[in-house]
Amino acid sequence: MASQMTKYDRRSLLKGFGIGAAYMAVGRHVFAPKAAFASARSAAPKINELYQKKAGPAKVAILKGNDRREIVRGVLDKIKDDIIQSIGNKKILLKPNFVATNVPLCATHIDETRAILDFLKDNGYDQQITIGESPAGGGAMMGFQNYGYTALEKEYNVKLVELDQTPTVYRFIMGRENAILPVRIISMFLDPDVYVISAAKMKTHDRALTTLSLKNVLMGSPAIIGRNDNSKQKMHQTQTQTPASILHFNLFQLATQGIYPDLGVVDGFEAMEGDGPINGTPLDAKIAFASLDPLALDCIGTKMMLKNFDPMNIGYLKALAQAGMGQADLSKITVLGESLENCQYNFTPHEFMGQVYQLS
Repeated sequence: MASQMTKYDRRSLLKGFGIGAAYMAVGRHVFAPKAAFASARSAAPKINELYQKKAGPAKVAILKGNDRREIVRGVLDKIKDDIIQSIGNKKILLKPNFVATNVPLCATHIDETRAILDFLKDNGYDQQITIGESPAGGGAMMGFQNYGYTALEKEYNVKLVELDQTPTVYRFIMGRENAILPVRIISMFLDPDVYVISAAKMKTHDRALTTLSLKNVLMGSPAIIGRNDNSKQKMHQTQTQTPASILHFNLFQLATQGIYPDLGVVDGFEAMEGDGPINGTPLDAKIAFASLDPLALDCIGTKMMLKNFDPMNIGYLKALAQAGMGQADLSKITVLGESLENCQYNFTPHEFMGQVYQLS
């Protein structure tokens, strides 16, 4: 993949990001969303609300430690009251990130999932929880088996679901040379009565630089119905001169149509650097972080991965911030637990992204 993309120089790609941003700026006129975003998927936005909405302050909990399950549970406990209040009586969809079904390093570790389930059970949540996935490579059931998830149905009140086999609805994204493409979106992500938990992995990415809680859900929602009906693949359609910018626009486009996690949880106990999101190498960061503001969470996570990098250089994060869909101003994000200064790493980016952003 990288070898195909390196023929595009940094200037053309970043120009492409700018083109994508321009489309985002007119998106409220061309692609006016019918559903609200973030935690209010069921309500229709008011006229021009998209670019007038201002995000409030956010909290991100961070912990370091030598036990993955313990630190994931710990970050949830730090924002416990807010989480319980936000769930209410909703059904829960817990979305892990498998990407591939036979590469353990790229996938959400079962102990991260166990920690989330422990937290929910211990705080009185007694409804059956859906653990659903739609991997880019391989069926979800294969991933559930390979990564040990089948044991969870005996340990907890959960149901493992292959999301590609559930109902879908059509939405529209941008394709090659600005063509408008219909894509199948898994309906569960749009259900206002479903509380979406993104159980993500801390990783580098070949087109988005970093991949954390938001991308897990946004790229998890397009369905793969068969070899000739792959909506995830459509998300990655490329322009002649801008090989990555369309993905950023399409991520933003889906988010404005109501596909957005309610709670983000990221496991960086054994993170991935280099040629992520599948073929990278392990980095023992021994960290976990969580927030009810996934944009704030991913901005903090990106700063932890790349100390001197501004998360607003990532196209879809900047667009979401401009749309008021979360807090991206680090001065307005309260960090609970470990300080951000004590959680700085030097992740090696994907080779192509390193060239694009001139990261050494």
